[in-house]
Amino acid sequence: MQLIEVSKTLYRKRLNRVIVSFVAALLVLSLSLGGAIIALFGDLVIENSAGIMEVNNFRYNILAVILALLICVAVLSQIIDKPYFKEVYYVWKLKQLHNKIYRKVKKIKISAKNDNNALIILKFYYHSRRQVYLLDDNTLTLPELDREIKQLNETIANKNLSINLSQFNSSLLASY
Repeated sequence: MQLIEVSKTLYRKRLNRVIVSFVAALLVLSLSLGGAIIALFGDLVIENSAGIMEVNNFRYNILAVILALLICVAVLSQIIDKPYFKEVYYVWKLKQLHNKIYRKVKKIKISAKNDNNALIILKFYYHSRRQVYLLDDNTLTLPELDREIKQLNETIANKNLSINLSQFNSSLLASY
Protein backbone atom coordinates (compact mmCIF):
# COMPACT_ATOMS: atom_id res chain seq x y z
CA MET A 1 0.00 0.00 0.00
CA GLN A 2 1.31 3.40 -0.91
CA LEU A 3 0.48 6.66 0.79
CA ILE A 4 -1.64 9.05 -1.22
CA GLU A 5 -2.46 12.68 -0.62
CA VAL A 6 -5.96 13.13 0.83
CA SER A 7 -7.88 16.37 1.14
CA LYS A 8 -8.83 16.70 4.79
CA THR A 9 -12.01 18.69 4.12
CA LEU A 10 -13.21 16.26 1.47
CA TYR A 11 -12.36 13.26 3.66
CA ARG A 12 -14.15 14.67 6.71
CA LYS A 13 -17.19 15.70 4.66
CA ARG A 14 -17.54 12.31 3.03
CA LEU A 15 -16.80 10.40 6.24
CA ASN A 16 -19.50 12.34 8.08
CA ARG A 17 -21.98 11.67 5.29
CA VAL A 18 -21.18 7.96 5.30
CA ILE A 19 -21.58 7.74 9.07
CA VAL A 20 -24.86 9.68 9.13
CA SER A 21 -26.23 7.68 6.20
CA PHE A 22 -25.22 4.39 7.81
CA VAL A 23 -26.81 5.29 11.14
CA ALA A 24 -29.98 6.61 9.48
CA ALA A 25 -30.31 3.49 7.32
CA LEU A 26 -29.71 1.27 10.34
CA LEU A 27 -32.37 3.13 12.32
CA VAL A 28 -34.99 3.07 9.56
CA LEU A 29 -34.34 -0.57 8.68
CA SER A 30 -34.34 -1.67 12.32
CA LEU A 31 -37.67 0.00 12.99
CA SER A 32 -39.23 -1.21 9.75
CA LEU A 33 -38.01 -4.76 10.08
CA GLY A 34 -38.89 -4.80 13.77
CA GLY A 35 -42.44 -3.75 13.01
CA ALA A 36 -42.78 -6.29 10.22
CA ILE A 37 -41.34 -9.17 12.24
CA ILE A 38 -43.49 -8.34 15.26
CA ALA A 39 -46.57 -8.08 13.05
CA LEU A 40 -45.86 -11.53 11.64
CA PHE A 41 -44.59 -13.38 14.70
CA GLY A 42 -45.13 -11.09 17.69
CA ASP A 43 -47.48 -10.83 20.63
CA LEU A 44 -45.61 -13.17 22.91
CA VAL A 45 -47.40 -12.60 26.22
CA ILE A 46 -45.50 -13.37 29.42
CA GLU A 47 -46.27 -12.90 33.09
CA ASN A 48 -43.84 -10.65 34.98
CA SER A 49 -42.84 -10.98 38.64
CA ALA A 50 -45.83 -8.93 39.77
CA GLY A 51 -48.22 -11.31 38.03
CA ILE A 52 -49.09 -8.81 35.30
CA MET A 53 -49.33 -10.07 31.75
CA GLU A 54 -47.17 -8.11 29.31
CA VAL A 55 -46.07 -8.35 25.71
CA ASN A 56 -42.37 -9.10 25.21
CA ASN A 57 -41.05 -8.73 21.67
CA PHE A 58 -37.49 -7.97 22.66
CA ARG A 59 -36.03 -10.91 20.77
CA TYR A 60 -37.81 -9.82 17.58
CA ASN A 61 -36.43 -6.30 17.97
CA ILE A 62 -32.92 -7.68 18.42
CA LEU A 63 -33.39 -9.85 15.35
CA ALA A 64 -34.51 -6.78 13.40
CA VAL A 65 -31.42 -4.81 14.46
CA ILE A 66 -29.13 -7.70 13.48
CA LEU A 67 -30.83 -8.06 10.08
CA ALA A 68 -30.67 -4.29 9.52
CA LEU A 69 -26.96 -4.29 10.38
CA LEU A 70 -26.31 -7.16 7.97
CA ILE A 71 -28.20 -5.34 5.20
CA CYS A 72 -26.30 -2.09 5.82
CA VAL A 73 -22.93 -3.86 5.82
CA ALA A 74 -23.84 -5.76 2.62
CA VAL A 75 -24.84 -2.54 0.86
CA LEU A 76 -21.74 -0.74 2.10
CA SER A 77 -19.48 -3.55 0.90
CA GLN A 78 -21.04 -3.28 -2.56
CA ILE A 79 -20.52 0.49 -2.90
CA ILE A 80 -17.27 1.02 -0.98
CA ASP A 81 -15.09 0.82 -4.11
CA LYS A 82 -16.96 3.65 -5.86
CA PRO A 83 -14.98 6.88 -6.42
CA TYR A 84 -17.05 8.76 -3.82
CA PHE A 85 -15.68 6.52 -1.07
CA LYS A 86 -12.05 6.64 -2.22
CA GLU A 87 -10.71 8.74 0.67
CA VAL A 88 -12.82 7.07 3.35
CA TYR A 89 -11.92 3.57 2.15
CA TYR A 90 -8.24 4.48 1.84
CA VAL A 91 -8.08 5.69 5.46
CA TRP A 92 -10.04 2.65 6.62
CA LYS A 93 -7.56 0.31 4.89
CA LEU A 94 -4.67 2.32 6.30
CA LYS A 95 -6.05 1.95 9.83
CA GLN A 96 -6.38 -1.81 9.30
CA LEU A 97 -2.75 -1.93 8.20
CA HIS A 98 -1.78 0.07 11.28
CA ASN A 99 -3.40 -2.59 13.43
CA LYS A 100 -1.41 -5.33 11.70
CA ILE A 101 1.83 -3.44 12.16
CA TYR A 102 1.01 -2.47 15.75
CA ARG A 103 0.65 -6.12 16.74
CA LYS A 104 4.21 -6.72 15.53
CA VAL A 105 5.80 -3.36 16.28
CA LYS A 106 7.87 -4.58 19.26
CA LYS A 107 9.55 -7.25 17.15
CA ILE A 108 9.97 -4.80 14.28
CA LYS A 109 11.64 -2.21 16.52
CA ILE A 110 14.04 -4.84 17.89
CA SER A 111 14.85 -6.01 14.34
CA ALA A 112 15.38 -2.43 13.15
CA LYS A 113 18.88 -2.51 14.59
CA ASN A 114 19.99 -5.08 12.00
CA ASP A 115 17.24 -5.29 9.39
CA ASN A 116 16.58 -2.71 6.69
CA ASN A 117 13.09 -4.09 6.06
CA ALA A 118 12.16 -3.24 9.64
CA LEU A 119 13.31 0.32 9.03
CA ILE A 120 11.14 0.48 5.90
CA ILE A 121 8.13 -0.77 7.84
CA LEU A 122 8.69 1.70 10.67
CA LYS A 123 9.12 4.61 8.28
CA PHE A 124 5.86 3.76 6.55
CA TYR A 125 4.09 3.12 9.86
CA TYR A 126 5.10 6.44 11.40
CA HIS A 127 4.39 8.53 8.32
CA SER A 128 1.04 6.88 7.63
CA ARG A 129 0.01 7.30 11.27
CA ARG A 130 0.94 10.96 11.01
CA GLN A 131 -1.28 11.31 7.95
CA VAL A 132 -4.23 9.64 9.68
CA TYR A 133 -3.74 11.68 12.87
CA LEU A 134 -3.86 14.89 10.85
CA LEU A 135 -6.95 13.77 8.92
CA ASP A 136 -8.75 12.79 12.13
CA ASP A 137 -7.57 15.88 14.09
CA ASN A 138 -5.71 13.70 16.57
CA THR A 139 -3.03 16.26 17.32
CA LEU A 140 -2.61 15.24 20.97
CA THR A 141 -0.12 12.45 20.21
CA LEU A 142 1.48 14.17 17.21
CA PRO A 143 4.55 15.52 19.09
CA GLU A 144 5.44 12.02 20.32
CA LEU A 145 5.04 10.63 16.82
CA ASP A 146 7.23 13.41 15.40
CA ARG A 147 9.94 12.44 17.92
CA GLU A 148 9.74 8.82 16.77
CA ILE A 149 10.03 9.93 13.14
CA LYS A 150 13.05 12.09 13.98
CA GLN A 151 14.76 9.21 15.84
CA LEU A 152 14.08 6.84 12.96
CA ASN A 153 15.46 9.31 10.42
CA GLU A 154 18.60 9.68 12.55
CA THR A 155 19.00 5.90 12.69
CA ILE A 156 18.62 5.66 8.92
CA ALA A 157 21.12 8.50 8.40
CA ASN A 158 23.64 6.92 10.80
CA LYS A 159 23.51 3.71 8.77
CA ASN A 160 23.95 5.68 5.51
CA LEU A 161 20.78 4.16 4.07
CA SER A 162 18.35 5.57 1.58
CA ILE A 163 14.87 4.48 2.61
CA ASN A 164 11.69 5.94 1.20
CA LEU A 165 8.00 5.26 1.67
CA SER A 166 7.56 3.69 -1.76
CA GLN A 167 9.71 0.74 -0.67
CA PHE A 168 7.01 -0.44 1.74
CA ASN A 169 4.95 -3.49 0.87
CA SER A 170 2.65 -5.23 3.33
CA SER A 171 4.35 -8.53 2.49
CA LEU A 172 7.35 -7.28 4.50
CA LEU A 173 5.29 -7.91 7.66
CA ALA A 174 5.26 -11.66 7.06
CA SER A 175 8.75 -12.15 8.45
CA TYR A 176 7.84 -10.72 11.87
